[in-house]
Amino acid sequence: MSEAPISKTRRKKDMHALQALGEALVALTGAQLAALDLPERLADAIAEAKRIHGFEARRRQMQYIGRLMRDVDPAPIADYIERLRNARSRSNSQQHDVERWRDRLLEEDQAMAELAALVPGLEVQQIRTLIRNARNERARNQPPKAQRALFRLLRETLFGDSPPPDTPAATD
Repeated sequence: MSEAPISKTRRKKDMHALQALGEALVALTGAQLAALDLPERLADAIAEAKRIHGFEARRRQMQYIGRLMRDVDPAPIADYIERLRNARSRSNSQQHDVERWRDRLLEEDQAMAELAALVPGLEVQQIRTLIRNARNERARNQPPKAQRALFRLLRETLFGDSPPPDTPAATD
């Protein structure tokens, strides 16, 4: 029994998906692209797409990249891009958590006790000093130097000072 032929609609949908994956590749940095070890023709087409600014020329180049993507297994590329997105999302979530803790520490006195209970070995005295300095800066309408230092200390304490990753290898 032979397989049913693939419909034109299905082929177009697959081509659009490959083109969208190619667009995601164009958005990556050079280091991220190098980690993928793409075929030379595809890597050159992506580099060219990054240089093109005209709408129509870029659209044609993206179609060309989609065409080249047909010769490549898209699963590892899609997996890599998904891991990058997840790492970025996790990094954003951590950033928001640290910001919430900093704001709570500056606004609520009981937040320090909650943080100390949550994190064993917390440098309580250093954090209290930064909180006091940050409150004084606010009152005097000065630049938020102590708030930034408090943020950095909280990030180090809560998450090990992990800046946003460039590659998914940092998330494994």
